[in-house]
Amino acid sequence: MPVEVTWWGHATCTVEDSGVRVLTDPLFARRLAHLRRRRGAPPPPEAAVADVTLVSHLHADHLHVPSLARLAPGSRVLVPSGATAQVPGLRRLGRLRLTEVAPGDRVRVGDLVVRVVPARHDGRRLPVGPHRSPALGFVVEGDARTYFAGDTGLFESMADEVGPVDVALLPVGGWGPYLGEGHLDAGRAAQALAKLMPRSAVPVHYGTYWPIGMDAVRPHEFHAPGAEFARLAARYAPDVRVHLVSHGESARPEVAR
Repeated sequence: MPVEVTWWGHATCTVEDSGVRVLTDPLFARRLAHLRRRRGAPPPPEAAVADVTLVSHLHADHLHVPSLARLAPGSRVLVPSGATAQVPGLRRLGRLRLTEVAPGDRVRVGDLVVRVVPARHDGRRLPVGPHRSPALGFVVEGDARTYFAGDTGLFESMADEVGPVDVALLPVGGWGPYLGEGHLDAGRAAQALAKLMPRSAVPVHYGTYWPIGMDAVRPHEFHAPGAEFARLAARYAPDVRVHLVSHGESARPEVAR
């Protein structure tokens, strides 16, 4: 059965592999604090159907408690180590099966293995206080090896720490006119692609949320990252096929047989 990736917007994706549905960083809200969803309808109810949900780090646009509350009772959710202590709202989700994980862990879900890998990003819930929870990436291993990077900066040992992958879901932008440290823009994501050398890539984490009242501030940072990533990927990693999908669309990346 082909591997299928559906991008719902921001970092929220569904990966279907080996009969297992994997959901990443669910964010189903029209608005989050000062951000509003500017493109794409909020994901439909079927987006919340998953055999396992992966949460990459504690920032509210990646660990969104109201969105996690929409998962079916008994759903399995992998969160960074220390998350339940740092995010009190998680304790109200007792009907979910939360598992704290750290880089190096491996978790079996049906016929898949989810391998936890490092990311280079500030994993704290708040911008103050001790750094007690790591930011994570995940490699979903089934018929394909699909890397979900979460939020990360480019780092020298990325290929060694992530390992071989067939499909890379890479962030190529953000939710504001400027990206801080620990993020990939289109150019750095293309360089990451050259390090990882998967067969296929899907750009995510751009063109969904934007600060209210700032539509006219550096609008290219909202609209352009996906196409810019595809253009630069053709330069840095010409053998990698880039699937440029719109919100709610799916791709069936080529995988090795």
